[in-house]
Amino acid sequence: MSVLDRYIVRAILSSVLLVMLVVLVLGALFVFIDQQDDIGTGHYTALGAFWYTLLNLPQLAYELLPITALIGSLLGLGSLARGSELTVVRASGVSIARLAGIALLAGLLLILVELLLGEVLAPPLQQAAREQKAFSKLSNVSFGGGGGAWVRDGDLILNVAGQYSQRQFGSMQIFELSPQHRLIALGHATRATAGSRGKWLLSDYTESRFADDAVTTRPPGQRLLASKLTAGFLGLAIEDPKQLTSRALWRLISYYRSNALDTREYRFAFWSRIARTLAIAFAVALAIPFVLGSLRSAGAGTRMMLGLILGIGFFLLQRLIESGTIVFALNPVVLAWLPTALLGAVTVGLLARAR
Repeated sequence: MSVLDRYIVRAILSSVLLVMLVVLVLGALFVFIDQQDDIGTGHYTALGAFWYTLLNLPQLAYELLPITALIGSLLGLGSLARGSELTVVRASGVSIARLAGIALLAGLLLILVELLLGEVLAPPLQQAAREQKAFSKLSNVSFGGGGGAWVRDGDLILNVAGQYSQRQFGSMQIFELSPQHRLIALGHATRATAGSRGKWLLSDYTESRFADDAVTTRPPGQRLLASKLTAGFLGLAIEDPKQLTSRALWRLISYYRSNALDTREYRFAFWSRIARTLAIAFAVALAIPFVLGSLRSAGAGTRMMLGLILGIGFFLLQRLIESGTIVFALNPVVLAWLPTALLGAVTVGLLARAR
């Protein structure tokens, strides 16, 4: 790496870091304010809300890094352009393609940071934040992000409402099917506890079993259920797909496929994580045609406003596509890549015009 490469990369990364710090401070403030209604419930104090906010910062940084990369690149390269440093670099024979390559090098470093946040730091810290808050409030707070999970295990279909701890789950409904896929029994437990070797202890379990012309009921009691499902897997199934790692999502996709279940939500989340990570490189490179063109002499406020508009547009497009994928049964892989593909096409087109 030459001196020029290091200088430009340092200018981009320092601006991205500055923007990220500002965004995280604002985001942390909003998260902390949102926790005020829960302070005073049980043992949940202001200090607990503060720790909850801190533990959620890596997830916030992961979600906002593509936007902050775009804004930071516009500010960093814009400051070089406004000081005529990029003009001198171009006059010395450095091509647009070379500048784009340097910007992509900075984007690659940011991609590594994104992978570290999304695959290593953010998921366990966010889980710890939810558990700390739940136990502090001393109430049955579900750790799952949605309304439970549907999982198939052979002839059994299980619906789990929520997770209270590593092995304690909320209410569980059990649908037992015949080999001809007819419902032969319906059971309900108010709580499910994971044991060893695939055993589940169901508390307050009631069951209705259907025969040809009669229905027999089982009084409330306990049942020991043998299942291939583990507590760890059910915990993943209950989680919000956007908060799972790529490895966990792939495990869920493989399991759902093997049981002929709908995988659209998890496939979209999996490919969206990959596409959004690669979008960071395009976001950094997109700054080059702007700072060499109409924004060469613009102020930092103008460049930041443009970055916000483009970044928020990318974010909203991704959320809109996510809803359409689930509601309208569209191809999740194509739609997961659509925002990144559009961003890449715009970046390549503007770079070609700048040449």
